Amino acid sequence: MELLFLAILIGLMMLTLGLGFPVAFALPGSAIATIGLAAGTGYVFAGSTDAYFAHGSAVEWLSAGVTNFRGIYWEAERDTLIAIPLFIFMGIMLQRSKIAEELLVTMARLFGGLPGGLGISVVVVGALLAATTGIVGATVVAMGLISLPAMLRNNYSHPLATGTILSSGTLGQIIPPSIVLIILADQLSSAVDQASAMRQAAYREATGQFSMPSELDVVTTSAGDMFMGALIPGMVLVGLYVLYILGYALLRPQNAPSVPIDTQMDRRFWTQVFFATVPPLALIFIVLGSIIMGVATVTQAGAVGAAGATVMAGYKLYEGRGRYVPAILAVLSLFAIGYLHATFNLNLRSLEFSTVGVTLAVIAVFVLVFALGWSALRAYHIDGTLTGVMSDTAKTTSLVFIILLGAAMLISAFRAFGGEVLVKDFLGGLPGGFWMQFILVMLVIFLLGFFLDFIEIAIVVVPIVAPILLMNPEANVTAIWLGVMIGLNIQTSFLTPPFGFALFYLRGVAAATVRTVSMYKGVVPFIALQLLSLVIVGFNPQLVNYLPARVSLLSETAPPPRNPRLQQCVEGILLREIPQAEGEIRAAMAELRTADLAVLPPFEARQLETALEGFEEGFDLLEEFRAALQRVEDATPAYRPLHREVSRLNAEVARRDTMIERLQRQARFLRGETAELAEARADIAARIEALEQEKAEILADIPERWDAEHDAFLEVLREENMARNAFRRSTEQGYVVLRELADTITAGEEIAAMLPRLAELPQVIADMEPEEAGEHIRALEREVGSLPGGNDLRGALSDVRRSLTGRNASEEDALEQARDALDLARAEVDWRQAAAAGWLADLERLEAATRLNFGLREQDRLTRDQALEVAACVANPPDVSLRF
Repeated sequence: MELLFLAILIGLMMLTLGLGFPVAFALPGSAIATIGLAAGTGYVFAGSTDAYFAHGSAVEWLSAGVTNFRGIYWEAERDTLIAIPLFIFMGIMLQRSKIAEELLVTMARLFGGLPGGLGISVVVVGALLAATTGIVGATVVAMGLISLPAMLRNNYSHPLATGTILSSGTLGQIIPPSIVLIILADQLSSAVDQASAMRQAAYREATGQFSMPSELDVVTTSAGDMFMGALIPGMVLVGLYVLYILGYALLRPQNAPSVPIDTQMDRRFWTQVFFATVPPLALIFIVLGSIIMGVATVTQAGAVGAAGATVMAGYKLYEGRGRYVPAILAVLSLFAIGYLHATFNLNLRSLEFSTVGVTLAVIAVFVLVFALGWSALRAYHIDGTLTGVMSDTAKTTSLVFIILLGAAMLISAFRAFGGEVLVKDFLGGLPGGFWMQFILVMLVIFLLGFFLDFIEIAIVVVPIVAPILLMNPEANVTAIWLGVMIGLNIQTSFLTPPFGFALFYLRGVAAATVRTVSMYKGVVPFIALQLLSLVIVGFNPQLVNYLPARVSLLSETAPPPRNPRLQQCVEGILLREIPQAEGEIRAAMAELRTADLAVLPPFEARQLETALEGFEEGFDLLEEFRAALQRVEDATPAYRPLHREVSRLNAEVARRDTMIERLQRQARFLRGETAELAEARADIAARIEALEQEKAEILADIPERWDAEHDAFLEVLREENMARNAFRRSTEQGYVVLRELADTITAGEEIAAMLPRLAELPQVIADMEPEEAGEHIRALEREVGSLPGGNDLRGALSDVRRSLTGRNASEEDALEQARDALDLARAEVDWRQAAAAGWLADLERLEAATRLNFGLREQDRLTRDQALEVAACVANPPDVSLRF
């Protein structure tokens, strides 16, 4: 019965959408009606309102959508969606400020002389508008009103002209900042949590271990990561469009002729080009650059974009005297704030902040706020632009959030009838593994684009299929890559008939001579190019993953080399660098061994000797680790097909276990002694028995050699892990000893500077009250404790303080211990100064020689070259399925 109600749910949703009901009402309405129907049917025929739900009750599922929505978006840290109204405001404000018209006219003059130049100019303007306004309807309408007549006057082919405008107008869905990417990032962040739980359960079932290594977990995403990941694919798509138009123009010049430029390229022309292109490009750089450089979050960048759009509108809408004054004030104040930040300490929490700098920064901020307010006032008074923008922003934002709420209710109903389990079982049972699942999901999304809007696909389909795809460890794809791939696919929904919205927008403004069939013909090549870009990005995940990884590893908050997700790539560096540095390391070790190390205290001497021995063993342990890696690589080709086959069989068994559990739940509701109920119970029992028989047959198909080969492969993996840990223990601890010993020796000068104050302790004890003297000694403890290797001396000072203020206080004992502390300090200074004068340089030379190899994982961050190499490495996620 669950399948029946699941079909009713989907059919009701498609029917209401097809009849033209608003999406915001069609989605929750379908969910509420189907849940109510299932509850009523269960009460009538099974005596319980919960009988026909996969699990849970009708009341739970009716409230689950709203509860889940509130539980997710009421969290303070879930502020991603706040960026939506900010970017919508930015886009509408720029659209109202005539930026599209100015760009189209300027670019047509700039590129018109090239073959297909008008078409290329439309693509370039579409890319620029995508990175600023991102509003498909406004962009298509503007280009349809301005560029389409010009292209037709110059004998451009109707399909080419309309296809170029339509496809260029949809670039805002993939080129950041994009509302689609923000919604996808939000949906995928929840999907990652589900996929992570599913992967941990799979790991626990496969290995029996409750803790899964972090490097095997699913890589999450954010709106900022999605923006960076989509940037290169977006540029690839723009490049494909330009190449297609250029190739078409060269092959059929009569259908895409070059247009002679009717103006001279003089200073006035280039001034127009500058003022038409530089402000939008500057805004793009500020918004996207602040995200990419880690200066601002997506929400903060959205606020910056909204403010920048208001300033731009302030001088584009106003044509009187002082037109550019607010914009000039805003730019100058920004430069002033940047200069003051670089020159003065503006951190008010710091005791050393600059009063002059803070005062000047406050003045600059006031000037910026004044310029922003002046621009907003202009936008308010000129044609009520600001009022219209605020109204449209509120309407669009409300639409998005109402659809999100409705989709949450629909997805809850889908899960109530076991739909999520059915999709998981169906995809898991497909031959071909992850890639067959992925291709089928992409095909379904593409076909849905013929009938559904991008928001509906993003918030209805993605939460269902994304956890299943992300959970699969075979391809181990990142959420960023999956999101960008879905975004590229969803983009086609604006172009595919019969409900491609971009087609409707252009049809509304195009001349009657432009036939609708010509539009349909025109979009076909561009849809093919979008699918080609999908294939390119699919086969080259580094196009998506590299930029986010690069930015992360080069940022101020870069993860350290010890981060589990970086280990495979870091180990690749170590396997290459350590043999190359072996000669230098051994020479530095030999030089240090010839030094007079007798001045070292016994504990430090043992530590140093252990470190040197660890380095000696490290070269051999590295080769053992390399051999262990090779054994895993050698065993993989023979084991992978067997593992894949057994995993498939186990998935079939799990699917039947789910079906048995569902049938058993149905049987529990069939209470009573009527003939019909008895017959129903007997039927369920027969089906359960048949499923149990199928399980036994599937388990019998598991090859007899599986247990032996599985255990053997696990042993190879265990040996690899043991070799890795042995190498790390031997070398990394030794490097830490070197670094700490060098710091300890260097700190000898600071302890020497404290000797006069330590020598005054007996006088302090004699002259001060015990409590006052105790505080004086406590301050010395803190100062000494902050120095490398100062723990022994700190302990001695602590003994002095306790003897002076403790329960068994004794001034005589305190004086004696103060003298002991002074003797200890002098001894510490003596051996450190002797080491500094004798062999500290040799020690530092060895530390420097091992810093980026044996000690690489102990560093706070990778070097720039290493970070770039690791970024390129992690951009291609490895197959980790054999670990499960």
